[in-house]
Amino acid sequence: MNILLVRVSSLGDVVHNMPIVADILRHVPHAQIDWVVEEGYTALVRLNPGVRNVIPFALRRWRKSLMQAATRAEISAFRRRLREVEYDFVFDTQGLLKTAIVMRLARLTPAGQRIGLANATDGSGYEAISRIFHTMSVPVGVRTHAVERGRVVVATALGYALDRPADFNLSAPPATPRPHWLPAQPFAVFFHATARAAKQWPVAHWVTIATDLAARGMPVLLPWGSPAEKIAAGQLAAQIPNAQVLPKLSMMDAVLLAHEAALAIGVDTGLTHIAAAFNRPTIELYIDSPRWKTEGNWSSNIINLGDEGHAPTVDEVRGAITDLMGAP
Repeated sequence: MNILLVRVSSLGDVVHNMPIVADILRHVPHAQIDWVVEEGYTALVRLNPGVRNVIPFALRRWRKSLMQAATRAEISAFRRRLREVEYDFVFDTQGLLKTAIVMRLARLTPAGQRIGLANATDGSGYEAISRIFHTMSVPVGVRTHAVERGRVVVATALGYALDRPADFNLSAPPATPRPHWLPAQPFAVFFHATARAAKQWPVAHWVTIATDLAARGMPVLLPWGSPAEKIAAGQLAAQIPNAQVLPKLSMMDAVLLAHEAALAIGVDTGLTHIAAAFNRPTIELYIDSPRWKTEGNWSSNIINLGDEGHAPTVDEVRGAITDLMGAP
């Protein structure tokens, strides 16, 4: 059975789609699974050994130069790659027009099916027009967790029950040679940065928690993704004696950072969800986004604090650190 998954972005959503692969292979062991994803996330998807082929999709880059011959040639090559295999099932678990078009371009077996979401979940970016290419549309509850949403669609179509917690089945990212910025001793990482100010945790709280970790002899690493976030990391580090502002990291360096952390504390952002997907000791901080949508609920190594409109307190985070790491 050949199966194609279409989930192209964003970082957190791609991570949350991973358990579908383990689900399928547990119930349909002979399945061969391919995945279409934005080119920036291909290395991440390749960490899942259950995926046979990763097919890069570069719409973000293509739309900037659609009239150029080189871009049109790349699009043609993508279409040919997409049609090399006849698929028994194509799943669009994103529910957008662009992903539905990718679904439509894929080649089916005579009895093949194109399957996607029948409706939006609360706050999702679902586009109802995506259903025009479906042979089957699967309804989900409006408050279905981001991980469960895709799992439900695929399980319903393939006729199996979801009877286990999510299994992300991610291999360790390559760490050879070991990056110079990665400490040899156990470290904590603060995924403090987010594009939306309302989702940020107060600087004073980060400083207090870092001071507690210093008493444990644990350094704190501060990644960043934009010039503004670099400035924020520097300002935070100036108040934390055990903090290190990291250099600009590639996607896979950031994944390695999440994988190697002895403790990850982060706001509702993609890298926090990657640490949780690796089942690292992770504290997820929900401040201005609903916890039910993305909370890590598949491992006792993950503690979720706060909720939309109810930021977690310093004492709650301290308690979570003790639960995960023991008393200092």
